[in-house]
Amino acid sequence: MPDKNKQRKPIIYYYAIVMLILVLLNLFMLPQMRQAQIIETNYSTFIKETLNDEIEEVEVQSNQILFQKKGDETIYRTGLIDDPGLTDRLLEHEVKFKADIIEQTSPWISLLVSWLFPILAATLLLRVLMNRSGGSGGNMFNLGKSNARVYQGSEQEIRFKDVAGEDEAKENLQEIVTYLHDPSRYKHIGATMPKGILLVGPPGTGKTMLAKAVAGESNVPFFSISGSEFVEMFVGMGASKVRDLFKNAKEKAPCIVFIDEIDAIGGKRNTGGIGGANDEREQTLNQLLTEMDGFEGNNGVVILAATNRPESLDPALLRPGRFDRRVPVELPDLKGREEILRVHAAKVKTAGNIDYNVIARMASGASGAELANIVNEAALRAVRENRNVVTQKDMEESIEVVFAGYQKKNAILTDEEKLRVSYHEVGHALVAALQTDSAPVQKITIIPRTSGALGYTMQVEEGNHYLYTKEELENRIATLTGGRAAEEVKFGTISTGASNDIEQATKLARAMITMYGMSDDFDMVAMATVSNKYLGGDSTLACSDQTAADIDARVVKIVKEQHAKARKLLEDHSDDLERISRYLYEKETITGEEFMAILHHKDEEPETPAEGVPSEETPAKAE
Repeated sequence: MPDKNKQRKPIIYYYAIVMLILVLLNLFMLPQMRQAQIIETNYSTFIKETLNDEIEEVEVQSNQILFQKKGDETIYRTGLIDDPGLTDRLLEHEVKFKADIIEQTSPWISLLVSWLFPILAATLLLRVLMNRSGGSGGNMFNLGKSNARVYQGSEQEIRFKDVAGEDEAKENLQEIVTYLHDPSRYKHIGATMPKGILLVGPPGTGKTMLAKAVAGESNVPFFSISGSEFVEMFVGMGASKVRDLFKNAKEKAPCIVFIDEIDAIGGKRNTGGIGGANDEREQTLNQLLTEMDGFEGNNGVVILAATNRPESLDPALLRPGRFDRRVPVELPDLKGREEILRVHAAKVKTAGNIDYNVIARMASGASGAELANIVNEAALRAVRENRNVVTQKDMEESIEVVFAGYQKKNAILTDEEKLRVSYHEVGHALVAALQTDSAPVQKITIIPRTSGALGYTMQVEEGNHYLYTKEELENRIATLTGGRAAEEVKFGTISTGASNDIEQATKLARAMITMYGMSDDFDMVAMATVSNKYLGGDSTLACSDQTAADIDARVVKIVKEQHAKARKLLEDHSDDLERISRYLYEKETITGEEFMAILHHKDEEPETPAEGVPSEETPAKAE
């Protein structure tokens, strides 16, 4: 009984709104609308205008006189005064006039016309709308209904084989599939399945696909809804949607309920916010907590949720008995990237000689969604070039498109700028090649990209790399400073082309001190906290102002030392820098094999640079 009252409660609000509107119309709007067309005047003016033959028509009513002037459609009104000569005066000046026959209207009829009829009409309209919505008063206009998308088992075509690169996550979720197929095995031993499973990981790693794959493998109904869909304009509607979702899920059990981006409603409640939006979110969260406590783990309803901000979720949502299990869905490793590429490449026509291992190594750090985009971009490139199959070159070029943007056709560099960019990029590559523990160079190009890069050097790790030593990080900083160092060695001036290198080098040096404990002065003391691990991992200093100043000084010291090391390496190999840079200037793009061949086989001179290459005596202008 209490539930029915709660469901019908919103309809009272709508009746109250209709009544309020009617009151306002009767008290303010309608009388003003009637009076807006009539202009008040005094009786003396009326007499004067009658004597001047300015009045055309007069209507004498019980308490007022209405009249119109000649050539004027405006209605004027004046009070009724005892004037015995009015009729003769109107006849004398040939004014049309009439008297209004007043019929006393019953107050009950006025009440019916002004109030009851509009209320009945509004009630009838509301009932019709409720019947069309197929729900009770609380579900009118689908307010309070969850609107979750429901997929039947036969409609769910995604299976675990369609989700590659997440073997650990699939292994965790396979237990859910087994339970939904044969729950008696678990009931026999007394085990209960987790009420909720939380999928956490960066965007694009396949959390939603994994949830759909669980439903597909289990062949059970799948309810899918986003956390933001619970947020409504009206307070209480989010909680009503939660109730409706769980009610429908229990009716279709066994089934899976999937809430994507659950952090939209499951955020911590200690924000101290004031306002209806915060109250609505907290009511929705409280209802979700109540519903998850209100059914047994063996009733066949499995709740899956996904988020990339697990640290922002309310602790009450993560306690045992609600979301009992957390399944990480991380970025794929080398083997996982290769598997994902093969899954998506099977959907397009490809050449038989594609080396997916090379493509996977070039796409280090890519998510499953980005890998799918790489394959699609490769297919689009093949179509643009009028080929029927996707080739290795298409795949490699599509990686550059996804991470660096398309080649910029309208970016025409001057000869001096082009030569400077050549030395800059070769400086990166040469410093990397002359150091140990550096990733091999895969490609160097000076073709501008739509991302804003005038050129770039691609390094590819040989395999998975999870740990980095202090020396490896220092070498990486030296490689980042190699572009600026090459400009200094060759031209004696610097340009704006190293802005992104400076940003990355500074960020890496700061992380060495504040997060990785690679400083003798601070030892293993954390000086920064990381928030939003899966959304970029922004760090915030957690120290005093004096310590922050000391950290800044040490960051500057690290970068300066590695910059000096890079410059010394390039000065010692200035001939190699010169030869490779001029070769890159001519070719615009060279592979890692070409780069290493020129570096290690100095007796094999590259082709003579084309005409127009600035001579060594003509330094390029700084940008």
